[in-house]
Amino acid sequence: MKTIRIFSLAGVLLLSALTAQTIYAGASSSERKKNDQQTLLTFKGKVVDAESGNPLVFASVAVKETNVATITNIDGEFLIKIAETQVSKNLEVTYLGYKNKVVPITDLREDGYKNVISMTPAPIPIREIIVKPIDPEAIVRNAIGRIGRNYVTEPNLMTAFYRETIRKNRTYVSIGEAVVEIFKAPYNSDIRFDGARIYKGRKGSDVEKMDTVLFKLQGGPVTVLQLDIAKNTQDILTVDAMKYYDYSLVSVIEIDNKPHYVITFKQKPSVDEPLFMGNLYIETESYALTEAEFGFNLADKEAASSIFIKKKPLGMEVTPEVATYRVQYREQDGKWYFAYSRAEVKFKVNWKRKLFNTYYTTMSEMAVTDRTNEEVIKFAGKEKLRYSDVFSEQVEAFTDPEFWGEYNVIEPDQSIESAIRRLSRKLKFSDRKDE
Repeated sequence: MKTIRIFSLAGVLLLSALTAQTIYAGASSSERKKNDQQTLLTFKGKVVDAESGNPLVFASVAVKETNVATITNIDGEFLIKIAETQVSKNLEVTYLGYKNKVVPITDLREDGYKNVISMTPAPIPIREIIVKPIDPEAIVRNAIGRIGRNYVTEPNLMTAFYRETIRKNRTYVSIGEAVVEIFKAPYNSDIRFDGARIYKGRKGSDVEKMDTVLFKLQGGPVTVLQLDIAKNTQDILTVDAMKYYDYSLVSVIEIDNKPHYVITFKQKPSVDEPLFMGNLYIETESYALTEAEFGFNLADKEAASSIFIKKKPLGMEVTPEVATYRVQYREQDGKWYFAYSRAEVKFKVNWKRKLFNTYYTTMSEMAVTDRTNEEVIKFAGKEKLRYSDVFSEQVEAFTDPEFWGEYNVIEPDQSIESAIRRLSRKLKFSDRKDE
């Protein structure tokens, strides 16, 4: 079986050329339940722009004064499960460039009702902060210098929801989801590393008889965790890395009711090797990096391909088309914590002597839904996921719609929902054929 490896900041893709008719049949899942007797209330909602009504994607939704949180999907929708003892608290919604919205949980409706939360833009004229240094390089240097001060200096144990998908053209051919536990090392330590292990997960795959390429995404939650660039600073947030980039201050916006510099960075024209480019969102008072959106520079296709592609079947051409990344942090008690990361890589696959190209898109995202700094013990080596692990091989097939129980998850968007239904039906049909 021939294999192609594509390396990126967010994982390795394994493509195998199939030589026979292949049908995926999933194994049944034996669910491991969490021992928690609390009564949980489930609330659904949608976060939108107050003026246009457009959905706000990747907005943070959190229960104030707790560690419980989730994030909106690409339709602006969210689902959050809250302990009955916390209904007297407030739900706080934050979004880049908008005023925070605080909603009493008692004002929300249950029973599948979709609560609509409207957000108001909060532009900040740049002249209001001219008393601050506006040299973009100085701002980035300050952000780098204050990492040890702005981020947590003790280990944390986090619970997170992870999802990865693979699309062939517009059709989802693979979906995997998991509740993962994360050992988050202190940000002021270069010798202690983050770790992740799967607590509970499920998957579905659809390989048609006429498919010629089988995808597996290597690394899973471990590699998406690497998108925490405040912890893994080497590629972007070091003084040494700064010499390869040009910076500009493009605007000042509000995030979490605080003004933020928006710093654009891109590699210098004199730098030949493809690097990253994007936006850094840096809080004007503390110089904390609270969010980043960036991508891999694919302008030089040949050079980018040599970095992403290490092996490939004879006769196959693979060209990376898009490689974008996102990371968000959440502030609590004056310290910032990793909250969300997402990676999306799209590339074109072309076989010689074939008329049409095929496009494959991989997406991996992880949202922290709870955390604690009490009784934190580093995971044993045999428990931890490794970069070489294929996530889809670590979890069972999904068939139970009540699988997640009390866990907070990212609400699937409509296309993923329909793909899950389709893949579930296919799995059940395959199981019946095997009986």
